[in-house]
Amino acid sequence: MLKIFVITVVFNGAADIEKTIRSVINMSGDIDYIVIDGGSTDGTVDIIKKYQDRMICWISEKDNGIYDAMNKGWAIAPDDSYVLFLGAGDTLLSLPQEPNLSNADVIYGRVRIGSERICSSTIDFKLRFCNTLHHQALLVRKAISPQPPFDTDFRIYADFDFNQRLYLKGARFAFSETFWATALPGGVSDRVNYTEYYKVVRKNFGIFAALQVFILEPSLRIYKFFQKRVFNR
Repeated sequence: MLKIFVITVVFNGAADIEKTIRSVINMSGDIDYIVIDGGSTDGTVDIIKKYQDRMICWISEKDNGIYDAMNKGWAIAPDDSYVLFLGAGDTLLSLPQEPNLSNADVIYGRVRIGSERICSSTIDFKLRFCNTLHHQALLVRKAISPQPPFDTDFRIYADFDFNQRLYLKGARFAFSETFWATALPGGVSDRVNYTEYYKVVRKNFGIFAALQVFILEPSLRIYKFFQKRVFNR
């Protein structure tokens, strides 16, 4: 059985945090849970306290952004665990049940966004240009990156950067049919910042790949539009 460590990062998320917490603590399996709060003032902390006996710990303090908070959570996770990040409003529906997944470094599933859109993560050449992995259904073995992995110089796409680095270092990926989560639409990375996008790609794949992204930008914009508005993917 996989040892899973779930981290929720939240700031002023009182309207959404409770359903996220309940989706985790009601899940069966070897699961530990923590919440990293950024110093909320809207009642989020009161909701966290209601469930604190079901958590390993929780923290409420100011941070330097979402990826700084995610790094704090990663530092707490045991080295022999698989780490999963769920934001306030995201929910865990089911965990991987397939045998022989313990050899994988990264296990990925599917994410339902809103009421209709389904995102299926993929591992192929497209990860050079797009973040094809969705963190709500993404378990990463901490031992593959013992130190906190998110580059806080990236304010929007530090998860994209980490996913590319996992791919480049030869991490073993495995898809799980039984791994499902939900996500609220309109997350941080939905606000496209192509300047930072180019920087991530250039950092990991070089200037030529970044230029390809620049050339393909109109196609990427069209793809993202149809992905969100037309295709049930």
